[in-house]
Amino acid sequence: MKHFIRVAILVIILTVLIGFGLDKVGYMPELASVQGEAIDELFTKHIWVISFLFSLIIGFMLYSFVVFRQKPGENKDGDHFEGHTGLEIVWTIVPLAIVMYFSFLGATALAETRRADPNAYNITVVGSQWSWRFDYDDYEFSSSELRLPVDRQALLMMTSTDVIHSFWVPEFRVKQDALPGEGMERELRVTPTELGNYKVRCAEMCGTEHAYMLADVIVMEVSDFEEWVEEQQGGPSGDAAERGEVWSQQFGCQACHSTDGSERIGPTWLDLYQSTETLIDGTTVVVDDDYLYESIVDPQATIVEGYENVLMPPTGESMTEEQILDVVEYIESLSEHE
Repeated sequence: MKHFIRVAILVIILTVLIGFGLDKVGYMPELASVQGEAIDELFTKHIWVISFLFSLIIGFMLYSFVVFRQKPGENKDGDHFEGHTGLEIVWTIVPLAIVMYFSFLGATALAETRRADPNAYNITVVGSQWSWRFDYDDYEFSSSELRLPVDRQALLMMTSTDVIHSFWVPEFRVKQDALPGEGMERELRVTPTELGNYKVRCAEMCGTEHAYMLADVIVMEVSDFEEWVEEQQGGPSGDAAERGEVWSQQFGCQACHSTDGSERIGPTWLDLYQSTETLIDGTTVVVDDDYLYESIVDPQATIVEGYENVLMPPTGESMTEEQILDVVEYIESLSEHE
């Protein structure tokens, strides 16, 4: 019995040291949402259970190494025993009870993350290779950055134009896949609690530029958010080319097409207008307004040689006629020289 008491004390000491040590490491980013509170609480309990189980194994092992090690001159086997029925019953029932307890906690945490606020803002999150677009459905405008009012819930409806993406802001803790296809929308509720700037990351491998599929998340005071909404509802200012630059950012065009001549997945837009391109069937075409319009509306109609293995999503389906024409004007402006 004295050995069990000593090991128990050692296990308790190790558990406390490891548990508090992990808690002070700062392995989690800042918590910045109501939904994340239940998740962090559950995660903390997991850490303490893991610390205890690790200490239980290491404690018995270290104690045995020291106390029951073979002494100099000893050359005999240790005591042999077949088992202990009571101990086997305990280590069957106790783990089962722990698993059932954490199942209850997990279900409770999931319910908290899905708790609905009838006054939540409605935002459609559109993932594309390799960019994010945020459609503010209540106000009828879109943005390439996600702005949210603090302490107000937002209902984010996830969708994708091409492959599976996954919306994840580590500080919010919650995560949800964005699936392509009609009727495949998934919802995620977020109530920010801390003002500041964060990043949306794609947590699902989605192609060659997956690591760079980022977007800004800005949590603002409610009054500042409402002021920003009023500014956005008027649409981007400037001429057609300036508006086209904004649309090309919002709809993810610049994720694949550079504007400075650098190489990306798709052809660069620099000096593209009025250039002559060779298509995969060997014919040539002059890049004019009609060609650019068709390439946005029906991307696979005419494919430039060297890009036959690149599949452009049907971005034009999400754009208005005016937005498409503005983007064409923007591409044309990148080819104007004095």
